[in-house]
Amino acid sequence: MLLSLPLFAWLASLAGVAGMQPVAVTRLVVREEVIWRVPVIRPRAMRPIRWEEKKGPKCIGAGQIVAAALGDERSVDFLLNDRSRIRARMDEDCPTLDFYGNFYIQPEDEKVCAKRDEIRSRIGGSCRIERFRRMVPKPL
Repeated sequence: MLLSLPLFAWLASLAGVAGMQPVAVTRLVVREEVIWRVPVIRPRAMRPIRWEEKKGPKCIGAGQIVAAALGDERSVDFLLNDRSRIRARMDEDCPTLDFYGNFYIQPEDEKVCAKRDEIRSRIGGSCRIERFRRMVPKPL
């Protein structure tokens, strides 16, 4: 079973980008295992946004994730369907993140949790999520 979620309007309104191709998080069930393929976007914001990190949740619903953006070399920002942004900080043993446009998450249940789940790249590398941080836009 494959489930696609159209995201064009949400992403365009979030980033102020016109002409972006739609992206979708897809859910694939193979032999009773659920694998989530998360697209990585690189939106061009019309005005710069500075993000401030706040305390985040221990888990987020996998179905809430609509896309992701690379934060820095040890983090990935999840863009959620309620227009919030959650940063996943990776553990210290994580190699430099380079996900070539998308990555995979294989949670044990319908939640992606810190200190439990990993982000896997298409080339086979993986990084465990150490913690989540809630990202709040800060005016410049």
